[in-house]
Amino acid sequence: MRSRARWVTLVVALSFAGGATIDAQQSAPRRLTLREAIGLALKQNLSVRVASTQVEELEGTRDRRRASLLPHASGDALANRENIDLAALGISFPSVPTVVGPFNHYDFRLSASQSVIDRHSYHAWKAGEKQEEAAKLDYQDARDLVIRQAAGLYLNSQASAAEVEAAASRVTTSQTLEKLAHDQHAQGLATAVDEVRAQVQLARDQQNLLVARNTYQTSLLVLAHFLGLSPGAPLELAEPMKFHHVESVDADQALHTALEARSDYAALLKQRDSLDEQLKASRARYLPTLSVNGDYGAIGRGFNTLAGTGEIQGTLTVTLFDRDRAGEKTELQSRVKRLNAQIDDLNREIEQELRTALLNLESTESQVTVTEAALHLAERELNLAQDRFRNGVTDNIEVVTAQASLASAQDDRIMALAQHADAVMALVRSLGGTEKIYQMYLSEP
Repeated sequence: MRSRARWVTLVVALSFAGGATIDAQQSAPRRLTLREAIGLALKQNLSVRVASTQVEELEGTRDRRRASLLPHASGDALANRENIDLAALGISFPSVPTVVGPFNHYDFRLSASQSVIDRHSYHAWKAGEKQEEAAKLDYQDARDLVIRQAAGLYLNSQASAAEVEAAASRVTTSQTLEKLAHDQHAQGLATAVDEVRAQVQLARDQQNLLVARNTYQTSLLVLAHFLGLSPGAPLELAEPMKFHHVESVDADQALHTALEARSDYAALLKQRDSLDEQLKASRARYLPTLSVNGDYGAIGRGFNTLAGTGEIQGTLTVTLFDRDRAGEKTELQSRVKRLNAQIDDLNREIEQELRTALLNLESTESQVTVTEAALHLAERELNLAQDRFRNGVTDNIEVVTAQASLASAQDDRIMALAQHADAVMALVRSLGGTEKIYQMYLSEP
């Protein structure tokens, strides 16, 4: 009995331990690197999934238009039993019944048709091909844009995490200085005002820490939604925000490369090519079409009397009057004009994005250098003020002022790092081919 009790106890203990392990695994936050976040976004983001279905839809449109140029075949089987009223057809003979039948009638037949010359259908099919190519480019542009957006949201969470870390360090410093003010007051080296002032600063820093933590968690919720994850899934950033030097490029040379690599620009060009094919299809509506049709089968009044019959014919069709083509031509020409204007505007927009990204890259790198120097100075200022207060040279107004300077310097450095990282991703986006080159610009090896 004792042995059995020990076994039962062991099984229960293992069950609780296994349950605790499962709960721990379920509650453990998912650690995400920037590359992993981008990979999830490319698989699960709504924009990418919608763009993919648009490509599939236009593939179907292309196949439908091509079908009009391919052979068509069908089979028919007719089994009929009928009476015929000859009088209703205007046929009547003396002493001949007006109703003939009933009799059986069978007809088994294969029919086929093939378009030989049809320029309208041909250009409509080519227009569908161009539309499909444009949709594929739009899909790639959606992926590139999602990479840019995912990196921006991840960067925002990194900046928020850095703010939490800085706020926590300020709370630790304030706790130390509050204890120092209390000890100095107890020793008669400081006034009660100094102690209260330190307590107020500590409360302010604790409040800022709570706000920073809430901002960080909110940014993770936004990131999770964009990545297609459940908002309730715990996330954790695997990479802290850090500076990574990026070499600048020549704007004029980069612009030429960007116009060739940008999928959104290439998609507009393909859309214009599609409209050109549609214009050709519209003009071809007045051209003659030639098709060949034929059928072969067996016909008769009984299965033992079926006889093989068939025919083949060519059909030449010419449109003599069709006012609809004039309106269609006007519509298509207006679309071409609108698309040309969009292409010109996008050309200028790409150049603006590229030059702006290069300016921001250079400016933010300088800002990072300046803010890091200012941060070191602010830390030194706080240390000096703390020593002066500890030695009774001055009150803690200098300490509180130095704390405010340090907080401002920390915030400035975080903002400079975030702006520099954003400028890097903006440059990657403006250069085009984001999915191919973005990993070259990431900070991790």
